[in-house]
Amino acid sequence: MTLSNAEFDVLIVGGGHNGLTAGCYLAAEGNKVMVLEALGKVGGMASSGYLIPEAPEHLVHPCALDMMSMRVHAHVPLELELDRHGFQAVEYSPGYVYLHPDGTSVVFWRDPNRTAEEIRRYSPRDADAYLAFVKVLDAFIDMALPMMRADPAKFNLGTKLKVLGTVLRNRKLKPELMALMTGSAYQAALERFEHPVTISAMCALTGLAGVITADGSGIYYALVAFLHRFGVGRVIGGMQKLSDALRSRFEELGGTVMTSASVAEIVAVDGKVRGVRLVDGQEFHARAVVASCHPKVALEMVTPGAIEQQLLTRVAMAPANAHGAGPVKLDLALNGQISVPRFEAMRGDGIDLRKACLLIGTAEAVLENFAASARGEVPRLPYITFAAPSAVDPSQAPSGQDVLYIYPPAMPVNPVEGWDALRERVADQLISQVSEYIEGVNEHTIIGRRLEAAPDFTARLNTVNGCVVHIDTTTLRSSSMRPAHGLGGDTLPVEGLYLGSAGIHPGGGVNGMAGRLAAQRAKRYLGKRASARTTVPAGASQQPVGQSTPGA
Repeated sequence: MTLSNAEFDVLIVGGGHNGLTAGCYLAAEGNKVMVLEALGKVGGMASSGYLIPEAPEHLVHPCALDMMSMRVHAHVPLELELDRHGFQAVEYSPGYVYLHPDGTSVVFWRDPNRTAEEIRRYSPRDADAYLAFVKVLDAFIDMALPMMRADPAKFNLGTKLKVLGTVLRNRKLKPELMALMTGSAYQAALERFEHPVTISAMCALTGLAGVITADGSGIYYALVAFLHRFGVGRVIGGMQKLSDALRSRFEELGGTVMTSASVAEIVAVDGKVRGVRLVDGQEFHARAVVASCHPKVALEMVTPGAIEQQLLTRVAMAPANAHGAGPVKLDLALNGQISVPRFEAMRGDGIDLRKACLLIGTAEAVLENFAASARGEVPRLPYITFAAPSAVDPSQAPSGQDVLYIYPPAMPVNPVEGWDALRERVADQLISQVSEYIEGVNEHTIIGRRLEAAPDFTARLNTVNGCVVHIDTTTLRSSSMRPAHGLGGDTLPVEGLYLGSAGIHPGGGVNGMAGRLAAQRAKRYLGKRASARTTVPAGASQQPVGQSTPGA
């Protein structure tokens, strides 16, 4: 596609789900919008494809798999009518299941009471403590959710009053809430629970979000609260169906998508954005630009000198896998199906664990994995989450076969030996560790495999340090402080430029909320510019506030 020198109202840099979401909302307002994506297809971290050459019919999810975050923010697919464009998600149950080395297990059901009964098998005291903890978590997300859905740059009086009401209703829980938000996830587990299976299950689940010993990591228990309130889902046909539905809706609204379009510069002149220049020399002009890529990458694209060095330094120092650990992703194409007979037999209740997202790793393993990774070493103990997407949706593999999604949350970002030397060894280690817990994974059943580590995520997704949520999730990197002070509001040093990725509020996860927020900010800016250009003669009627003229 060649549209050089074309004029747009908004250009969006990055065709991930947030960029496409922003495009949909802006195009729905009558704006002329184009999404520019460096890769050959849209989706970014919300994608899937047939990526294992030896297994052309096994669908691989190279990054995101589960749909929890978009169930939390379900208004995005509803507002954009994505169901009309092929998007279909289903809740699966059981959701997350912890497997302990001794053959016991804990199912995290959507029903917290049912989950507590799982824990009661190990410790009645832990079961009661879990139900008490859920009340704290409910209060926490009742306070957090309204703020997650609001623009932190606005005053949000109604939202703040709603949160205040929640605080007042739960004032007796204030000490617990403060300890949760300021302490570590590991501390929260040790404070409440006594049995090693319970403690290990909590550590393995919260470790999916980051280092469980870090101050403030207690907020990772929001995962537990979201699981109980909203459940866990998967996209039928694979995650790519979500991104393709967003593209379809965007194009239905008149938007344009250009793939294989790598942006070299976000052009700024006299403190205002003017458009973008591609690596191949093409230029596009626009009144606003939404950068739906890593904030550091975005700001470094802006015309040199347009953004002061202080802010460039600030975003460059924003933590991205700053603790030295990041996930590795291994996909296996199998000529048969996995099974979990040892754990199902010990349970004896007939639950099919093959369809669940499985977690392995004792509390000691979780701690060891993050500590070893920080030293640049490959962890020794198994701490892995894995799932067979084809168990929930058989269309993702040939009949009677599986794809296995293996995701160790903590591996060295920059190992001492280097990933080129370690890649195959780590893949072998992960396969060996997983095969201790499930059957159907061995040298005779594996058709092909594919592994990506931090350098691969950085190169393919244009992120920083391989961080899949762009900026680490911490209390100091939330709201208007995300990605950094002075860069999380609705204005940037370059007028008309907006950030719109997981690196801004409300953070990571497949939910489209960052894109929606960026669209709202860009819409307000375009409206102000249109108003400034319009001179209304005395006595002439004015267009009602809130209505927009197509193209404005």
